[in-house]
Amino acid sequence: MNKNRVVLRIAGMDYAIRGLEPEEYMHKLGIYVDKKMTEIMKNNVKLSTNMAAVLTALNVADDYAKAQENIERLMNDINGLKEEIQRIKAENERMRKENSDLASLNNNLQLKLVKTETELREARNSLEKLTKT
Repeated sequence: MNKNRVVLRIAGMDYAIRGLEPEEYMHKLGIYVDKKMTEIMKNNVKLSTNMAAVLTALNVADDYAKAQENIERLMNDINGLKEEIQRIKAENERMRKENSDLASLNNNLQLKLVKTETELREARNSLEKLTKT
């Protein structure tokens, strides 16, 4: 794989960098480091370039650690949500079965009601015939 070569300007100095990453990406990193280092040097004008570079490295490491913590928190949130989805799916399936069972029971009761009403009508008709004679 070919290495890409870019020149990055960080804190007023040019650095020739070679890497496997795309040039755009390396430029983006250079701009990020330059911004951080320039900000530190602006706030602490007595700092040497080396000290500013160390402080920049610490700030970038802090940003990285916080991003990793955030990623871990988000992954935990995602895992919790996945578990919640599974719980809801199981509850949904249970409710579907219960609904199906209740629909079947309702259907059976409707049939029983129709049969009982028919028997009642027949019994009334028989009673009427018996009382008329």
